[in-house]
Amino acid sequence: MSTTPDSDPTTTAAPPAVTTIPRVGIAVLIFGRANQVLLGERKGSHGAGTWALPGGHLEPGETWAACAAREVLEETNLAVSGLRFLTATNDVMAAENKHYITIYLGCTPTRREDCRAPPPVMEPNKCREWRWVEWEEVTRWYRLQDEAEKLAATDFTARNSAGNPARLGLEHPLFLPLMNLFRQQQYWLPLQEYQLLTGWEEDR
Repeated sequence: MSTTPDSDPTTTAAPPAVTTIPRVGIAVLIFGRANQVLLGERKGSHGAGTWALPGGHLEPGETWAACAAREVLEETNLAVSGLRFLTATNDVMAAENKHYITIYLGCTPTRREDCRAPPPVMEPNKCREWRWVEWEEVTRWYRLQDEAEKLAATDFTARNSAGNPARLGLEHPLFLPLMNLFRQQQYWLPLQEYQLLTGWEEDR
Protein backbone atom coordinates (compact mmCIF):
# COMPACT_ATOMS: atom_id res chain seq x y z
CA MET A 1 0.00 0.00 0.00
CA SER A 2 1.40 3.38 -0.98
CA THR A 3 1.98 6.17 1.51
CA THR A 4 1.94 9.93 1.11
CA PRO A 5 4.34 12.58 2.50
CA ASP A 6 1.88 13.35 5.30
CA SER A 7 1.45 9.71 6.35
CA ASP A 8 4.97 8.28 6.03
CA PRO A 9 7.21 9.45 8.92
CA THR A 10 10.38 8.41 7.07
CA THR A 11 9.79 10.27 3.80
CA THR A 12 11.99 13.15 2.67
CA ALA A 13 9.50 14.30 0.03
CA ALA A 14 8.36 17.91 0.11
CA PRO A 15 5.32 18.27 2.39
CA PRO A 16 2.07 19.97 1.37
CA ALA A 17 2.05 23.73 1.95
CA VAL A 18 0.88 24.39 5.51
CA THR A 19 1.73 27.52 7.47
CA THR A 20 0.42 26.68 10.94
CA ILE A 21 2.55 25.29 13.77
CA PRO A 22 1.90 21.54 14.31
CA ARG A 23 -0.35 20.67 17.24
CA VAL A 24 -0.52 17.47 19.28
CA GLY A 25 -3.73 15.49 19.09
CA ILE A 26 -4.64 12.46 21.20
CA ALA A 27 -6.68 9.61 19.68
CA VAL A 28 -7.99 6.85 21.92
CA LEU A 29 -8.55 3.24 20.92
CA ILE A 30 -11.12 2.03 23.46
CA PHE A 31 -11.33 -1.75 23.20
CA GLY A 32 -14.79 -3.17 23.74
CA ARG A 33 -16.10 -6.65 23.10
CA ALA A 34 -14.97 -8.99 20.33
CA ASN A 35 -12.19 -6.74 18.96
CA GLN A 36 -14.47 -3.71 18.76
CA VAL A 37 -13.31 -0.09 19.03
CA LEU A 38 -15.38 3.03 19.60
CA LEU A 39 -15.82 5.38 16.64
CA GLY A 40 -17.80 8.59 16.30
CA GLU A 41 -19.06 10.54 13.29
CA ARG A 42 -17.53 14.03 13.37
CA LYS A 43 -19.51 17.22 12.82
CA GLY A 44 -19.00 20.97 13.09
CA SER A 45 -15.24 20.95 12.41
CA HIS A 46 -12.58 19.77 9.97
CA GLY A 47 -13.29 16.19 8.97
CA ALA A 48 -17.05 16.66 9.40
CA GLY A 49 -18.90 13.61 8.13
CA THR A 50 -15.98 11.25 8.72
CA TRP A 51 -15.59 8.59 11.42
CA ALA A 52 -12.89 9.03 14.03
CA LEU A 53 -11.65 7.82 17.39
CA PRO A 54 -12.45 9.76 20.57
CA GLY A 55 -9.80 12.30 21.47
CA GLY A 56 -8.74 15.91 21.27
CA HIS A 57 -5.99 18.45 21.79
CA LEU A 58 -3.21 18.00 24.33
CA GLU A 59 -3.32 20.90 26.79
CA PRO A 60 -0.17 22.62 28.16
CA GLY A 61 1.44 20.55 30.93
CA GLU A 62 -0.94 17.62 30.37
CA THR A 63 0.24 14.01 30.05
CA TRP A 64 -0.97 11.92 27.12
CA ALA A 65 -2.90 9.61 29.45
CA ALA A 66 -4.54 12.49 31.33
CA CYS A 67 -5.60 14.07 28.05
CA ALA A 68 -7.01 10.77 26.78
CA ALA A 69 -9.03 10.14 29.94
CA ARG A 70 -10.33 13.72 30.02
CA GLU A 71 -11.35 13.80 26.36
CA VAL A 72 -13.08 10.41 26.51
CA LEU A 73 -15.04 11.46 29.60
CA GLU A 74 -16.02 14.80 28.05
CA GLU A 75 -17.10 13.23 24.76
CA THR A 76 -18.67 9.93 25.86
CA ASN A 77 -19.08 10.01 29.66
CA LEU A 78 -16.98 6.81 29.79
CA ALA A 79 -14.31 6.22 32.41
CA VAL A 80 -11.35 4.28 30.99
CA SER A 81 -8.48 2.29 32.49
CA GLY A 82 -5.15 0.83 31.44
CA LEU A 83 -4.06 3.64 29.12
CA ARG A 84 -0.96 2.75 27.08
CA PHE A 85 0.86 4.42 24.19
CA LEU A 86 0.50 2.44 20.96
CA THR A 87 1.71 4.50 17.99
CA ALA A 88 1.65 7.93 16.30
CA THR A 89 0.92 9.47 12.90
CA ASN A 90 1.95 12.67 11.13
CA ASP A 91 -1.22 14.28 9.77
CA VAL A 92 -1.01 17.21 7.36
CA MET A 93 -4.42 18.59 6.40
CA ALA A 94 -3.40 20.99 3.66
CA ALA A 95 -6.93 21.99 2.65
CA GLU A 96 -7.62 23.19 6.22
CA ASN A 97 -4.08 24.53 6.77
CA LYS A 98 -3.69 22.22 9.76
CA HIS A 99 -0.88 19.92 10.87
CA TYR A 100 -1.23 17.44 13.73
CA ILE A 101 0.98 14.89 15.38
CA THR A 102 -1.57 12.32 16.52
CA ILE A 103 -0.69 10.14 19.51
CA TYR A 104 -2.67 6.89 19.81
CA LEU A 105 -3.36 5.37 23.22
CA GLY A 106 -5.17 2.13 23.94
CA CYS A 107 -7.44 1.46 26.92
CA THR A 108 -10.58 -0.34 28.07
CA PRO A 109 -13.76 0.93 29.73
CA THR A 110 -13.45 0.79 33.51
CA ARG A 111 -16.95 -0.71 33.60
CA ARG A 112 -17.10 -3.59 31.13
CA GLU A 113 -20.87 -3.29 30.96
CA ASP A 114 -20.30 0.02 29.15
CA CYS A 115 -19.34 -2.06 26.09
CA ARG A 116 -22.87 -3.38 25.66
CA ALA A 117 -24.25 -0.28 23.95
CA PRO A 118 -22.87 2.91 22.41
CA PRO A 119 -22.22 5.69 24.94
CA PRO A 120 -24.18 8.95 24.89
CA VAL A 121 -23.14 11.87 22.70
CA MET A 122 -21.99 14.43 25.26
CA GLU A 123 -20.93 17.08 22.72
CA PRO A 124 -23.64 17.07 20.02
CA ASN A 125 -22.05 20.04 18.29
CA LYS A 126 -18.96 17.89 17.60
CA CYS A 127 -20.26 14.33 17.19
CA ARG A 128 -23.36 12.88 15.53
CA GLU A 129 -23.19 9.40 17.10
CA TRP A 130 -20.90 6.83 18.73
CA ARG A 131 -20.70 3.26 17.55
CA TRP A 132 -18.81 0.10 18.57
CA VAL A 133 -17.21 -1.29 15.38
CA GLU A 134 -15.14 -4.44 14.89
CA TRP A 135 -11.57 -3.65 13.82
CA GLU A 136 -11.95 -5.88 10.76
CA GLU A 137 -14.88 -3.71 9.67
CA VAL A 138 -12.86 -0.52 10.18
CA THR A 139 -10.16 -2.09 8.01
CA ARG A 140 -12.75 -2.75 5.31
CA TRP A 141 -13.86 0.90 5.44
CA TYR A 142 -10.23 1.93 4.99
CA ARG A 143 -9.76 -0.26 1.92
CA LEU A 144 -12.92 1.06 0.28
CA GLN A 145 -11.85 4.65 0.92
CA ASP A 146 -8.28 4.07 -0.22
CA GLU A 147 -9.53 2.71 -3.54
CA ALA A 148 -12.05 5.55 -3.91
CA GLU A 149 -9.37 8.18 -3.24
CA LYS A 150 -7.04 6.60 -5.79
CA LEU A 151 -9.83 6.59 -8.37
CA ALA A 152 -10.74 10.20 -7.58
CA ALA A 153 -7.11 11.23 -8.07
CA THR A 154 -7.11 9.88 -11.63
CA ASP A 155 -10.75 10.47 -12.64
CA PHE A 156 -11.34 14.06 -13.75
CA THR A 157 -15.05 13.94 -12.87
CA ALA A 158 -14.26 12.85 -9.30
CA ARG A 159 -11.14 14.93 -8.73
CA ASN A 160 -12.92 17.59 -6.69
CA SER A 161 -13.80 14.93 -4.11
CA ALA A 162 -10.28 13.53 -3.74
CA GLY A 163 -9.41 15.74 -0.77
CA ASN A 164 -12.81 15.49 0.91
CA PRO A 165 -13.63 11.95 2.10
CA ALA A 166 -17.19 12.93 2.99
CA ARG A 167 -17.84 13.68 -0.71
CA LEU A 168 -16.57 10.37 -2.09
CA GLY A 169 -19.95 8.66 -1.78
CA LEU A 170 -18.73 6.32 0.96
CA GLU A 171 -21.07 5.15 3.69
CA HIS A 172 -18.39 5.35 6.39
CA PRO A 173 -15.52 7.67 5.37
CA LEU A 174 -12.63 7.75 7.85
CA PHE A 175 -10.93 10.81 9.32
CA LEU A 176 -7.46 11.50 7.87
CA PRO A 177 -5.47 10.40 10.97
CA LEU A 178 -7.18 6.99 10.85
CA MET A 179 -6.44 6.68 7.13
CA ASN A 180 -2.81 7.54 7.81
CA LEU A 181 -2.71 4.97 10.60
CA PHE A 182 -3.66 2.24 8.15
CA ARG A 183 -1.28 3.52 5.47
CA GLN A 184 1.55 3.56 7.97
CA GLN A 185 0.76 0.13 9.47
CA GLN A 186 -1.62 -1.60 7.09
CA TYR A 187 -1.54 -4.97 8.86
CA TRP A 188 -1.49 -3.58 12.41
CA LEU A 189 -3.56 -5.39 15.04
CA PRO A 190 -4.01 -2.84 17.84
CA LEU A 191 -5.86 -5.09 20.29
CA GLN A 192 -3.17 -7.76 20.12
CA GLU A 193 -0.46 -5.15 20.69
CA TYR A 194 -2.39 -3.72 23.63
CA GLN A 195 -2.74 -7.17 25.14
CA LEU A 196 1.00 -7.78 24.81
CA LEU A 197 1.75 -4.48 26.54
CA THR A 198 -0.73 -4.86 29.38
CA GLY A 199 -1.55 -8.55 29.73
CA TRP A 200 -5.23 -7.62 29.47
CA GLU A 201 -7.68 -10.34 28.48
CA GLU A 202 -11.31 -9.83 27.59
CA ASP A 203 -13.81 -11.26 30.06
CA ARG A 204 -15.66 -14.18 28.51
